[in-house]
Amino acid sequence: MESIIIFLFIFGYLAITLEHTLKVDKLIPALAMMALMWAIISFSHLPVFDVNIELKELEPSHIDEILLHHLGKTAEIIIFLLGAMTIVEIIDYFNGFYTIKNFIKTRSKKGLLWIFSILAFTLSAIIDNLTATIVLITILQKVVIKRDTRLWFAGLIIVAANAGGAWSPIGDVTTTMLWIGDKVTTLNLISYVLIPSMVCLVVPVLTASFLPAFQGDIVIPKEDNSSGYHKHGASMLYLGLSAIIFVPVFKMFTHLPPYVGMMLSLAIVATFAEIFSKSKINITSIDVISDAHKTSSPVHSSLSKIELPSILFFLGILLAVAALESLGLLFNFAEGLNSAIPNTDIVVSLLGIASAVIDNVPLVAASMGMFSMPIDDPIWHLIAYSAGTGGSMLVIGSAAGVVAMGMEKIDFFWFFKKITWLALAGFISGFITFILMRDFIL
Repeated sequence: MESIIIFLFIFGYLAITLEHTLKVDKLIPALAMMALMWAIISFSHLPVFDVNIELKELEPSHIDEILLHHLGKTAEIIIFLLGAMTIVEIIDYFNGFYTIKNFIKTRSKKGLLWIFSILAFTLSAIIDNLTATIVLITILQKVVIKRDTRLWFAGLIIVAANAGGAWSPIGDVTTTMLWIGDKVTTLNLISYVLIPSMVCLVVPVLTASFLPAFQGDIVIPKEDNSSGYHKHGASMLYLGLSAIIFVPVFKMFTHLPPYVGMMLSLAIVATFAEIFSKSKINITSIDVISDAHKTSSPVHSSLSKIELPSILFFLGILLAVAALESLGLLFNFAEGLNSAIPNTDIVVSLLGIASAVIDNVPLVAASMGMFSMPIDDPIWHLIAYSAGTGGSMLVIGSAAGVVAMGMEKIDFFWFFKKITWLALAGFISGFITFILMRDFIL
């Protein structure tokens, strides 16, 4: 039965990659394979396990308990994502990103590439790579009108955001796992991973700046400035971004999951949004209407614009991978890989490449069980780098890529042909930089 489950995962994964060829939305195979995989586990009464990180072993569990556990972890990410996306949509409701658009004076594609890449790298370390991607692609849609050109920018934003998230304990869910699991400390993580992450950013962006796609200037059409300007736009932009930055601070003081802080931030932003729009504060009663703009509430309007297909796709993918993890397949694979290849650097590099195909969260969880090194051992920092940046090599290899894929309808094979080689070059360059720093400098 385990072979059938693996086949279902591979078949579903192929259906996702062939979305445009099959003319079937990617959320359908994601949800279908997730449901079928868990159904087979239930019908066949297959034993399920939870990974005990401290004992480095699999502990038997009940299917209801393990499914609820994974659903809870997935829900944390999804609720966090919903909160971040809603805040971004509220900012956009007041045309807040028009403020940043006005700061971007250059029309040079090469100049814009560096501006967006550096912004993605910096913001992702502060507000996590997922939220940074949402914010920057929203801005990108206001600046670059031509979709073919915008896809190239979106691809490099994914690479830059993942590189920026790897060196910060709050920049990526996997670095957060290592941080919370007492595998790394903030200062040592930054000292080991910051420079390799910068190399992982500079190499693909510098290479891309010489490609034909980034030559010349963008065409900025004439627009009605009155439609872009809103008197509260700048206020909502600064308030929204500050509210997102507040989330890790809230977590640091309360030790609560990030989604709790995100919900508080959403409540604050929504309150000011209602005040600015002079609407009655009533978030809970959302009427289902065909035209979101018929409601006077900016919160209702923003919630109606959320990309729910992307959210459901995210749900399907994470729970499908959780099924493989619960059967112990990922853990056993990682253990077998570690036994077959004694060199830990090679093992970690392969885990980084695998994170482009399989969600990096269970891979990092498995690696935390594979290795028994003490806190701040270089292997943990290398895992943080590899898992954080390796996902850039495929558009569905990271949360940032999945969100960008939904926002810009990026084709899997377009990304594979145009961006993957750039991301791979950055990943390898940063990996080698890390090894050289570890062996000869730090």
